[in-house]
Amino acid sequence: MTTKKFVIKDNQTIRKKVYEHLREQILKGQIAPNERLIEAKIAQDIGTSRTPVREALHSLEMEGLIESMPRIGYTVKTISDQEAVELWEIRCLIEGLAVRWAFEKAPEKLVKELRKNIARAEEQVSRGNLDAFVELDGQFHETIARLSGGQRLLELAQALRRYVLRYRIESVYLPDVALRAIEGHKEILRAVEKGDGAEISLAFKNHLEQSKRDTLRYAFEGRSGAKKEVL
Repeated sequence: MTTKKFVIKDNQTIRKKVYEHLREQILKGQIAPNERLIEAKIAQDIGTSRTPVREALHSLEMEGLIESMPRIGYTVKTISDQEAVELWEIRCLIEGLAVRWAFEKAPEKLVKELRKNIARAEEQVSRGNLDAFVELDGQFHETIARLSGGQRLLELAQALRRYVLRYRIESVYLPDVALRAIEGHKEILRAVEKGDGAEISLAFKNHLEQSKRDTLRYAFEGRSGAKKEVL
């Protein structure tokens, strides 16, 4: 697999941009678990020296996304079902708080934006455009976090969603999973429209539980365990 090419114009931030580029590819599943990250080849792909690549790989190792293997070099860490469950538990707490705050601070705007998002998502899925659905799914949750009014809460929710996407990549593009996600969004919207705080929390929890079940069903099947090179 070849790392996706991109252009770096600011020499002062090369290491940071290399790190962010590789990190995004790992979290989106474009560089899969067990794939090798070969320093020289990545540097050649990107068109930079090996030093910023080496520093970026070290940062990714410190973050726990890759690991150093004797006589192999860096590989993307294998994702585990236990880690996935932990992330969903944390996400449920963080986003559950976000939806409560959003409902308290901006209920009318919350209803309006969620309705619009769901309508667009249904339209895209009916057209078979699952790429657009994935984007809208992220926007649904980001809308809630943004309307919560908590900047730190928004940052945490965004970071958790990026990590969770790494686990969901096997299932998120399946039509049946997309339809279940939309139905979960509708249940959340109905609860918000009713103004029932307890029902909102329950609907949100049920939605994330379904998302977790879909992820665990698809993300951890058929692993070969083979090491592949990032060319």
